[in-house]
This record gives sequence, structure tokens and C-alpha cells, in this order.
Amino acid sequence: MSNADLSDACLQQADLRNGTLHNTNLVGANLQQINLTGADLRNADLTNANLSGANLTDTELSGSNLSGAILTDAIFDHADLNNADLTNIQLN
Repeated sequence: MSNADLSDACLQQADLRNGTLHNTNLVGANLQQINLTGADLRNADLTNANLSGANLTDTELSGSNLSGAILTDAIFDHADLNNADLTNIQLN
């Protein structure tokens, strides 16, 4: 699904382990409790996405835009956030 437009999509509780989503538009998407363990989201646009309770263990997020994203209870163990935009993220 690289380069896909999934803006405002509802992927709540989806299992996308090891998925390839780099350069994907996920602006405003509902990603609550999604499993993205080991997924590739390099340079993805997650502006204002809801990632509450998401599992992002070992996820590649370098260069991604997470500005305004809701990250309450999200798990980022060993996630790569190099050069990710974390402006105005919500953690609670």
C-alpha cells in the first residue's frame, strides 16, 4: 500500500504487522488500537491521525509527519522516529 491515499480511513483494530505503508497519506485516519508492529511507514503523513492504543513496536517512522496525532497509550518500543515531525502530538 505504499503511496496510497488512506486519508480519513477507519482502520481501527486492523492488523497490519510488517506492512509496507511508506509515503502513505493517513491524514486524519482512525488507527485506534491498530497493530503496526514492524511496519514501514517511512515518510508517511499521519497528521491528525488517531493512534490511541496503537502498537508501533519496531515500526519504521523516520521522516513521518505525526503532527497533531493522538498517541494516547500507543506503544513505540524500538520504533524509529528519526526526523519525524512530532509537533503538537497528544499523549493523554
